[in-house]
Formats: sequence, structure tokens, C-alpha cells
Amino acid sequence: MLSVVIPAYNEAMTIGRIVQNVVSAIPDVLLIVDDCSSDGTSEWLRRNLVHATGIWRDLSLDDKGELQLSADVPQNRGGVSFTILFHERNRGKGAALRTGFSRVSGDVIVIQDADLEYDPNDWSRMFPLIADQKVADVVYGSRFYGRPHRSLYFHHYLGNRFISFIFNLLYNQMLSDIEVCYKMFSREVLNELRLTSNDFGIEIELSAQIARARRWRIYEVGISYYGRTYDEGKKIHWRDGFKAIGYLLRFRFQSIRSSSFSPSSSKH
Repeated sequence: MLSVVIPAYNEAMTIGRIVQNVVSAIPDVLLIVDDCSSDGTSEWLRRNLVHATGIWRDLSLDDKGELQLSADVPQNRGGVSFTILFHERNRGKGAALRTGFSRVSGDVIVIQDADLEYDPNDWSRMFPLIADQKVADVVYGSRFYGRPHRSLYFHHYLGNRFISFIFNLLYNQMLSDIEVCYKMFSREVLNELRLTSNDFGIEIELSAQIARARRWRIYEVGISYYGRTYDEGKKIHWRDGFKAIGYLLRFRFQSIRSSSFSPSSSKH
């Protein structure tokens, strides 16, 4: 069973379409954590999904961007169940992911951003490595090996390459895209993560703990990337790149203690 965790913050323009795209892929459970959005994302989720009990298979968007759901799922067809959680204050992507991780129920978990930069159809090549072939415990997407790949900012490309290079040097790995959204891993891996980050540092911390464990089988799969500009809503800035360098060093030598997962900070 595949659980998808979506941290959402101010994505009113894309949340409906990404839910539609995810449901049309291969998941069983869709868990969305709204990080106290102020642009209408929270209200959209409450209108469309908070009361969407049961298992859903087919959905579409009407001309107002509202979901049209169908719960008529034959016994021989899979479906998706929804869990929607809300932060009472904005706490960051890392906090939203930790809230989501504390509530997932699947055997395999994948992270999905609430924008449209990534294509859930790419999971069809990631998921079997863990669930069917059983050759991997962790599968990363790589925007540098996939196609299509939107050409955007050179400084983002250079920053991502540099951060991945430093990560590989410090943690003795060969990953090409540490900052990628698509990180898929088994329940066993999740159970051993002890994450503390509230911001984008969660990307480094998660990867650092997986690498430091020295026992998880890590694979990488090329994925498509439909990147967006800042005018289109991109949130990562150059400051996050500098923070990432600090996190690389911090999490390399930091002791890994008790888990900080806590669903108490969220409400349905």
C-alpha cells in the first residue's frame, strides 16, 4: 500500500489539480497537511476533502475548480482514501511532513509537493523497486536523469549540484539530486527516522539519517520536472541553499535520538 504525504502551503491555484493527478496514479492513501495557508488552500480542502470519507477512485474538477468525486469502486479496482490535517499556525515544510509521517499507514511512503512541478506517474517506476522487486528500501527521483525537464535557473542547477556533491562527500553516497521532492521509502525506514526540522532542512535531515544508517538499499530513478518560476509560486530561495550547507555539516555529526513525530499539533 502506497501512502502519499503532501505538505501544502498557499497552493490554492494548484491543490485541486495535484490531488486529481495523484489519485489518477497508483496511491492507496493520500494524506495532506495544510500548514496554515492564507490564500484559500485551507478552505478548498475543507470544502472538498475533509468530509470525503470512504475509498475514492474517480474525480474531476468542475469549472470552478471544485472536485467532483466518485465513490463507486468495484471490488476488483483500487481506490484512494483521504486524510486531511491542519496546522493552527505556519510551521514550515518540515513540520508539515513530520505531522504527515506520524499518521501514515502504508507500507511504502512518498513525498509529493502541492504544486505541479512533479508528475505522480513517475512513481510507476519507483514503487516496484520497493514493493515488487524488493531490491530497494529507498528510491529517490532525479531531475537530472529524467525527461522532460524545464530549463529554468542556472544558479538553482548549480546549487543543487553543489549540495548533492557535498552530501555525497560527507555521507559516502552517489546521489545526484538530494533536494528532489520525490523521496520514496519503506515503512521500516520511516520507523527509524528521528526528524526534527521544521523548514526545508527536512530534505537534508531525512537523507542524512538514511545514509548514516548504512544498511538501507538506495536507488535513484530519473523523473520529469515541470519547474515553475517565482512568479508562478516557487518558494525556494538562495538563502535556503546556504542553510542547506550548514545542515549538511550539522546532521553529519549530530546524534540521532528520539523521534519528534507528534500528531497533537494538527486537527482534522
